[in-house]
Amino acid sequence: MGEFKFIDYNQAAEKLSDENYLVVDIRDKDSYNQGHIEGAVNLTNDNIENFVLDTAKDKSIIVCCYHGNSSQRAAQFLVNNGFNDVYSLNGGYEHWKSLDNQ
Repeated sequence: MGEFKFIDYNQAAEKLSDENYLVVDIRDKDSYNQGHIEGAVNLTNDNIENFVLDTAKDKSIIVCCYHGNSSQRAAQFLVNNGFNDVYSLNGGYEHWKSLDNQ
């Protein structure tokens, strides 16, 4: 069984132009609605099962949370469910937002 990898802001920003990369945001719905990485899918307990069933396992996935901690558990969960190219975003959305607004 594989493991997820870590990705930083610059690497993630570069990869987002590649349509094979998908960002999933695991923060709560209100936080997601207040702001998220462009194109990110809000992944919750309510839709994770469908996401796992409906998403191609060869898709590259970047998991984003608040500060980069919870995303590690979610990234490993996705790896454990058959996804083989999964990343946890270092620093999470808060770090992304601080750099993206510069």
